[in-house]
Amino acid sequence: MAVASNFHSQLVGWLKILLPLAALMLLSTLFLFARGDRGTQTIPFADIDAAAAEQRIAAPRFSGLTNTGDTIQITAAAARPDAAGGPQVSIDRPSLSLDATDGTTLRVTAGSGAIDTQSRVAHLSGLARVETSSGYTMETAGLVADMTSGTVTSDGALEVHAPYGQLEAGQVTFSAGQDGAGQQMNFTKGVKLVYTPSAAPAKDN
Repeated sequence: MAVASNFHSQLVGWLKILLPLAALMLLSTLFLFARGDRGTQTIPFADIDAAAAEQRIAAPRFSGLTNTGDTIQITAAAARPDAAGGPQVSIDRPSLSLDATDGTTLRVTAGSGAIDTQSRVAHLSGLARVETSSGYTMETAGLVADMTSGTVTSDGALEVHAPYGQLEAGQVTFSAGQDGAGQQMNFTKGVKLVYTPSAAPAKDN
């Protein structure tokens, strides 16, 4: 009887330990299955499809030489090809640089733009800002850049801060000079100049 009583006491002791452990394991299993079901139902397939469908290139760079040997380059924050498969590439926050063989430079920044990869023509819009190595800074609504000839033309009127004062014009065209004459600026369509003598560069004696 003493042996049976001792065995019964040991069995009860073990059951007190094993039964709570078994219950805990069962609850853990049910919890894992429940989490697995919810996860399967909430996979964001729509988000995955949208990300795959969006063709976007970060920090693109388009560069080459003009037919006069000048270096022209356009960089942007991002570029997106035409969804219909056309030659147009949309660009965000583009910057254009034109380095002429005579050492003069042209820098343009804009809010947005597009490049036609077949015609090699870029349209920069969204308040284009222009700086030249000769000391001119200007703002205009947009610019058209021919990457083959290196000709850059404003879409409309512009305000210019020149080394000799303020200038307003309906249009400006930057082009390569003839016979290596360097980069040329041609202001047209109602040019208005406010000359400021103090702003003009001093002449050497």
